[in-house]
Amino acid sequence: MTLTHTELDASTLRNAFGQFPSGVVAICATIDGEPVAMAASSFVGVSFEPALVAFCVQNTSTTWPRLRGAEKIGISVLGEAHDTAARTLAAKTGNRFEGLSTTTTDEGAVFLDGACAWLDATVTQEVPAGDHAIVLMRVNELELRDEMPIVFHRSRFSRLQGVAG
Repeated sequence: MTLTHTELDASTLRNAFGQFPSGVVAICATIDGEPVAMAASSFVGVSFEPALVAFCVQNTSTTWPRLRGAEKIGISVLGEAHDTAARTLAAKTGNRFEGLSTTTTDEGAVFLDGACAWLDATVTQEVPAGDHAIVLMRVNELELRDEMPIVFHRSRFSRLQGVAG
């Protein structure tokens, strides 16, 4: 048997990877007195002991180099009300915080109101992975919220429709 797609170009891979639904997080911190943000759909819990999470970032990102040195970074698991915000946070230009309500800690972690969870995190390691880096972060504190998540699937944002089974 031979699989249909043997050409692993970016478009085909994006379509294949997009078949797996994922949540979306906002990764935010205050840098030089200004809030800085980016969105990621490659977020994953890694370890309970110690508490670790990870996400992937493109090597060409111009935002991550600004965020990586922050003392504390806020990770907000985006909720259903963030469908527009998710696109704004992922934009290459413009005010990524336009229309968003945020909360900032004394250490500079920035969180989006209406999120499912807030995680106060610190970068522990970056691992090269092709045209991306895997960023490993230690969770310092967290707060769970009573919100439903937004889901990224096939390059679109969706809401969960109900519980299966």
